Amino acid sequence: MAVLETLPVLLPDLQESSSSFLSTSTIIALTVFFALLCACIIIGHLLEEHRWANESITALLLGLCSGVVVLLVSKFQSSQILVFSEDLFFLYLLPPIIFNAGFQVKKKQFFKNFTTIFLFGVFGTIISFCIISLGAYLLFKRIGVTDLDIQDYLAIGAIFSATDSVCTLQVLSQDETPLLYSIVFGEGVVNDATSIVLFNAVQTLDFSNIDALTALKLLWTFLYLFFSSTALGVLAGLISAYIIKTLYFGRHSTDREVALMMLMAYLSYMLAELLNLSGILTIFFCGIVMSHYTWHNVTESSRITTKHAFATISFIAETFIFLYVGMDALDIDKWKESNASAGTSIAVSSTLFALVLIGRAAFVFPISNITNCMKKRNNTKIELRQQFIIWWAGLMRGAVTIALSYNQFSSSKDISKEYALMITCTIIVVLFSTVVCGSVTKPLIEAMLLRHAKPAISDATDIPSLEDLNISFIQNGDPSEEGNNPPPRKNSLRLLISNPTHTVHYWWRKFDDKFMRPAFGGRGFVPFVPSSPTGARDEAS
Repeated sequence: MAVLETLPVLLPDLQESSSSFLSTSTIIALTVFFALLCACIIIGHLLEEHRWANESITALLLGLCSGVVVLLVSKFQSSQILVFSEDLFFLYLLPPIIFNAGFQVKKKQFFKNFTTIFLFGVFGTIISFCIISLGAYLLFKRIGVTDLDIQDYLAIGAIFSATDSVCTLQVLSQDETPLLYSIVFGEGVVNDATSIVLFNAVQTLDFSNIDALTALKLLWTFLYLFFSSTALGVLAGLISAYIIKTLYFGRHSTDREVALMMLMAYLSYMLAELLNLSGILTIFFCGIVMSHYTWHNVTESSRITTKHAFATISFIAETFIFLYVGMDALDIDKWKESNASAGTSIAVSSTLFALVLIGRAAFVFPISNITNCMKKRNNTKIELRQQFIIWWAGLMRGAVTIALSYNQFSSSKDISKEYALMITCTIIVVLFSTVVCGSVTKPLIEAMLLRHAKPAISDATDIPSLEDLNISFIQNGDPSEEGNNPPPRKNSLRLLISNPTHTVHYWWRKFDDKFMRPAFGGRGFVPFVPSSPTGARDEAS
């Protein structure tokens, strides 16, 4: 399957002189896209201090402007210079974005708030999925959309449950609001993975004969995909850590260890897709494990290289996606295929966005209050203003929504009118939510959050020491006298009930230091490599 195709209508004369193995129109199309990517980066840099727009909004607007130019050049025949393929997105663009999210995650804050993140990212996404699916099923028929089946409505629920919180994260400060930043970031990543797992689960079921067991089959498929994909990602990360720690790649070549990290991460994604699992969930947890173990086993120069390389690739891929979405919004072919009036398109798009608002509010505020009841300290509770920011951060839709919509409604050669309508309405929702809601994000957050309030203590390191954990968990006795001895069994049970997240984290740290790190490496257990920069400094000292 060709990943990129070009429209010869734009450059008929140049195409005649193209070589047999490389089309001139393809070169020009890619040149235009690379030039637009550079423009997005430059404009984003110029707007860095203002923060009313980020690279995502800039890419969308530039894509729209480019689409207008292409329309004029082609005399309103087409607005595309590249035809997007789902393979391009799911195989090349999305994996580095999700892997970098797991690789760069602040593990201490992520797992410290894991209960809240898990409730928002998994149970909240399921609630939103149900509300959007049911609402679309009940309301679309009144608008005039009647040819969609049950699988389509469930797919719509999964498609529009996937959030994009990039605009909010670029405004929030990780130092001033660590709790809020951790929840928004963690929930955004888990939400994308959960939405894709739900989408895949819907695709695997046969809805021709719906009975009472269909819901149980859907739940079982979801749980199977979720946990098996997670286990595969953890396994791939541990294997990469063990190989690099055992073979000391840095002694001979830092290029090899960097290449191995990249290839192992991508291999985990491809294996998950080969086994019909969720590659997104697999590569996300592979990134977390690699940052916890593998990254500490490589040389210092490789650490700097991998950290910036993964972030750069992710940034370019995400900007490329939004650039294409903006250009594709003016694709005349899709609007002609939908054969829908402006009123119908606006009605369907408004209905979808209203369901997103309702579905988001249906779990953010209840789950926040439930978690607040379980917390004793006020500084760990989610205030009403923070709940509103979390709700707002999940209103924007982005790359995952676009990709899943294309996968569901344009996979067949003959696209029906209502399938084309769903694609165009998805693009409208993404454009509106990203540009409008994203532009309002900064002033809204500044109005909701008191910037002059006392900042929270920033976590300078990802992992606290065992002494700090002992201070938190041992109620009686001097921590220095207790050492690494576990607290009494009675206190452990009481702590597990009253503080489940902190207690599990405490025992995991003890297990990690005693068994996992000696076998797989990590901070404090890095092998001594004389040729590495760290080893050279150790020898000099």
